[in-house]
Amino acid sequence: MQAIILAGGKGTRLKPFTASIPKPLMPIDDMPILEIVLKQLRRAGFTDIVITVNHMAELIMAFFGDGAKLGLNIIYSREDSPLGTAGPLGLIKKLDDNFLVMNGDLLTTLDYRDLHSFHVKNNSAATVSTYTKETKIDLGVLKIENGELKDYIEKPVYTFDVSMGIYMFNRKIMPYIPANAFFNMPDLILKLRGQEKIMCYKKDYYWLDIGRVSDYETAVEIFKDRKAEFLP
Repeated sequence: MQAIILAGGKGTRLKPFTASIPKPLMPIDDMPILEIVLKQLRRAGFTDIVITVNHMAELIMAFFGDGAKLGLNIIYSREDSPLGTAGPLGLIKKLDDNFLVMNGDLLTTLDYRDLHSFHVKNNSAATVSTYTKETKIDLGVLKIENGELKDYIEKPVYTFDVSMGIYMFNRKIMPYIPANAFFNMPDLILKLRGQEKIMCYKKDYYWLDIGRVSDYETAVEIFKDRKAEFLP
């Protein structure tokens, strides 16, 4: 099975850490976050890996090489200029009928093999992995109609289903991606909506997007405490 890992971002929200190291190589305990992802994918049967690179590409390529040490076949797709989160797919010449696409800076216990099976079983053009996220507003929220107070909610907690940055796609989505143009994943999903079948995958798993310094610190602690869950 084939997986495409998006690893070309600059990780600006993680500065100063990412001033000298690309975000996918940020260490979680004793290994880079991308190495954790690659080991999870190998265990799930994804052995053909394409890593899209741009920012500090040489460091990522030098660290993982051809993937042989991890039991993987890794090739790299290099962007001359940033193409967003969906645009890089247009540069990849050989894609399986169904393939996984994900960000290279995620900490999750998601079962990638089950995601693949779910996608194929539903004959989907796209499958979006989702996670239930709670957001607390540390203020009193007012509901107002025509200037009149209707309700006062102190520090409410709202629940949303969010995209995890992990997708399964069928090759039929490729004509929807513009050539050599900046194009993000939300743009692709919205372009597919109403034209192709899109499913949402939701199971019981842990997920954390390592976007900010506080997220990174949380990831380090969670991985140390629950390492066996991430790398059985």
